[in-house]
Amino acid sequence: MNKIYRYGLGLLFLVSVKVQAQNEVIDAIIKEATENSKLEVLAHEIMDGVGPRLVGSPQMQKAHDLAVSTYESWGILARNEKWGEWRGWERGITHIDMVAPWTKSLAGTQLAWSPSSPEGGAKGEVIVLPEFTDSIAFQKWLPLVKGKYVMISVPQITGRPDYNWDEHGTPESIEKIRAERTKINESWMKRLQATGKNRTQLPVALENAGALGILTSNWSNAFGANKIFSASTKKVPTVDISLEDYGLLFRLAESGKKPQINLNAQSKETGVQPTYNTIAEIKGTEKPDEYVMLSAHFDSWDGGTGATDNGTGTILMMEVMRVLKQVYPNPKRTILVGHWGSEEQGLNGSRAFVEDHPEMIGKIQALFNQDNGTGRIANISGQGYVNSYEYIGRWLNKVPRDITKDLKTEFPGNPGAGGTDHVSFVAAGVPAFNLSALPWSYFNYTWHTNLDTYDKIVFDDVRSNVILTAILVYMACEEPELVSREQRIPINPRTGEPTEWPSKRSPNRKGGMN
Repeated sequence: MNKIYRYGLGLLFLVSVKVQAQNEVIDAIIKEATENSKLEVLAHEIMDGVGPRLVGSPQMQKAHDLAVSTYESWGILARNEKWGEWRGWERGITHIDMVAPWTKSLAGTQLAWSPSSPEGGAKGEVIVLPEFTDSIAFQKWLPLVKGKYVMISVPQITGRPDYNWDEHGTPESIEKIRAERTKINESWMKRLQATGKNRTQLPVALENAGALGILTSNWSNAFGANKIFSASTKKVPTVDISLEDYGLLFRLAESGKKPQINLNAQSKETGVQPTYNTIAEIKGTEKPDEYVMLSAHFDSWDGGTGATDNGTGTILMMEVMRVLKQVYPNPKRTILVGHWGSEEQGLNGSRAFVEDHPEMIGKIQALFNQDNGTGRIANISGQGYVNSYEYIGRWLNKVPRDITKDLKTEFPGNPGAGGTDHVSFVAAGVPAFNLSALPWSYFNYTWHTNLDTYDKIVFDDVRSNVILTAILVYMACEEPELVSREQRIPINPRTGEPTEWPSKRSPNRKGGMN
């Protein structure tokens, strides 16, 4: 009995020592992330210094090189890993000036990969895509666009978001404005359908008929916010104009006042450009060939500077690596971070990594991805892994309660099939988890808009996310064995029938060159 008692005391002592050591590391993580944060510096260097990070652009390459040099300055091994090629394009100035019936500088910008205006711009009348009885009528009208700018987006009847109407409008006015909006949207959809062209084909048909340029306005249902995506034209510029200024031009054109603009949209094709992922690592000591991964896409659309999509995910993962290098420099497993390229065009960078590193896939303990804005992490799903509650729950238990008190979890959940980079790994059977954040009006105000800029970052929330993520990584590294990968086949919520686990997809390694 005495020997057993002594053994029990010894085991209890070892457990106590281990817990104390864990608590010391966690306390150090919290202290470093709170008192020595580099988030503001990183955000300034990436969002303000480099700017938007469109795949194939010079800014994307500058961002990759900046990340490598920053990691190296922290004593962390880093590299840019080529996975494909993309159409190179460099944004220049966009100046849009209404010159008749009066003079006004308009707010707008060219879409990504838009062709350039003639040097100094080109002046022309603005016309509205009219109503057609059918595609034959559209073809007969086409010659009239020569030398003109054509408006092809639905005009908005109000620039006030729904919440503003709900706050101040009468029930009658709210009902009326929504009915009018529905009517005009349906009418415009019929107008587009009558051309016989889809949204990609219509601008091409107009430029081939001699239009000077294409004018769009993709309102994001928020004050001052427009979605900025890519152009389909090959010869003339496509520009997105703010709701307010687009409405002005539209009303003037519809009333016969023949507005004119001078559009100077400069850009440059730069040929085929290599595309990269930036990979950094802190080598493991006991199990260096097993991995805990951090994940965030590095690229962005370029209407703003990609601050919340996905600058905040990027600086989060960089700061986690910096903090762990300071307080946990000799992890049990290798800590790896992937800053992916071309997520916005179909998760291409992360899919390429999965395809190019099959030897690693079975040795990834867990992956933590973040991609939806600046808010505090508020939701974690088990992604369909049957035992995810057991280990994620234990790891989260080490995170301070003031960080996790409002965190919602769903276990085992369903596997992600699209949307962001963790799904590239889930499809390969990796326990990969998305750290979903509070929205902060993300989808209307900053997601792919002209307003996605540094000033929208909520740094205190990102600091909270650094602490949570760093502790999850630490705990995953210290886990004695690789966690279970047992999967629950997802159920279709509409039919109640079993479906299939998401399948791996290959990346597009030659983008934008068709």
